[in-house]
Amino acid sequence: MHEDQPLQVRFWQEPVYAGSPSSFPSPADDYLEPDLNVHDLVVDHPLTTYFIRVQGDSMSGACISAGDVVVVDRALTVAHNAIVVARVGNDLLLKRVKMRQRKIYLYPDPPGDLVLQLSKSDEIFGVVTHCLHRIHRLP
Repeated sequence: MHEDQPLQVRFWQEPVYAGSPSSFPSPADDYLEPDLNVHDLVVDHPLTTYFIRVQGDSMSGACISAGDVVVVDRALTVAHNAIVVARVGNDLLLKRVKMRQRKIYLYPDPPGDLVLQLSKSDEIFGVVTHCLHRIHRLP
């Protein structure tokens, strides 16, 4: 597969219930929809979206762990409590934004690590829109 072509994955029409189903599906419903492009699910702005692999566990409270891949959109406006990637000095940091009295703070989730105040030389690289992580790892 060529690197510039997004991966096409088969898409199952019938939903999977995480609780009790409201009714049983008809056997006639057992068909597949056309292939699904994974980018269609997670990328709204292709020219300003990046996939970045996470190192460290300071965002485990937001269900983001080392090895996960976050989808970061640079076209989005930062909002209070958003999860962002920020450039602080030479480092990219994954943190939760808190805005207080016209200042921007970067918090880990869960709390415990150092809270950073964004300086004028730092920047918000982009807003995290999705996190891709493996549920089960093969031995």
